[in-house]
Amino acid sequence: MKDDASFSVLTGNNIDARPVKAGGVIFREGDEAHELFVIKSGEVRIQIGNRTITELTADCVFGEMALIDNEPRSATAIAITDVELVAVSEKQFLFLVSQTPYFALKVMRVLAQRLRATNKTFG
Repeated sequence: MKDDASFSVLTGNNIDARPVKAGGVIFREGDEAHELFVIKSGEVRIQIGNRTITELTADCVFGEMALIDNEPRSATAIAITDVELVAVSEKQFLFLVSQTPYFALKVMRVLAQRLRATNKTFG
């Protein structure tokens, strides 16, 4: 069984993925947000300023916070390696949450884990 935080259901073979080359900026802190991302393959660094917050791999989700609170991006996401990303629009996100309550719980768990990690880093 996969980790509870896995979002692999969103990265199946028939799902369109967006390629980003290593070193490419996926989004910048302060950007408007219209989608969250699931990593289909590769690694992504999340950073605030020059400080790395976390590094994520396949089946991880990121960029979800801005969809939840409609605020600008709180961090910058950069491809460490070549990556394939599945974008989930706000409309798709709301549909997933309404149809699959467990999906909402998984997203909340990711948020809680990241908040705890950030508190340890900056606290």
